[in-house]
Amino acid sequence: MSTALSDIGETEINIGSEELITNILEDLKPHIDEEYKIQCRDRFKIDVSHSLGVRTSPLREIAVAYYRRIKSLGIDRISQICEDMLETQIKELRGITFQWGYMCRDDYEPKHFKVFERWLEVYVKDWGDCDGLCINALGVFLYKFPESIPQVKGWTRSPNRWKRRASAVILIYSLRRGKYFEHALDVADKLLLDQDDMVQKGYGWMLKEATKLYAGDVFDYVMANKTIMPRTSLRYAIEKLPEQQRKDAMRRD
Repeated sequence: MSTALSDIGETEINIGSEELITNILEDLKPHIDEEYKIQCRDRFKIDVSHSLGVRTSPLREIAVAYYRRIKSLGIDRISQICEDMLETQIKELRGITFQWGYMCRDDYEPKHFKVFERWLEVYVKDWGDCDGLCINALGVFLYKFPESIPQVKGWTRSPNRWKRRASAVILIYSLRRGKYFEHALDVADKLLLDQDDMVQKGYGWMLKEATKLYAGDVFDYVMANKTIMPRTSLRYAIEKLPEQQRKDAMRRD
């Protein structure tokens, strides 16, 4: 019989991945919300075929509680456990995995880029997965190790829509901290005519975040490209600009 988190106390978990996964799923059960699952499917257009329907708040609480009990294992062993969790295809376990990846941020080394890139390639199934991984774990990684930027830019040519979206969203963490704006414009150039709406929204969001510190430069970029930029990307990019600039950007003349 499995031991749920509530029965463990404050001791560290010293069990295999299979039992750990069973324990986590047991703790998720009381938080299953079928209405939320339907909302994710209908409102947020997320594939819920492998989702339990657990809201973000309890999911994060459970992720943090379990991480406290496994953190001494170190990032490499935790990464192995995460792979086992990702193999289940259960959306909530993906969410916990991506959160654990972020919580290991003090121990990142350049070699871990391949770990996170594999997660992106193999396990990300929707925009929520993509953004959850890229805003946090991958975003911090790129901030700390900018030597990976050329590889990230290569994602703009990927047939995988989520890798292309990720090439933009991954920069948001750094842009909020005043870094790598020049690379954001380069990524925007590479994605400029992408026909996938999820990619368009991704690089538009990246530009919108950049307006917080680089509003004038983003406005100039949009004005220079507004005749060819997809309307979806343009609307996202200018959302936080002053009203007159938004009107100028939207005018097709």
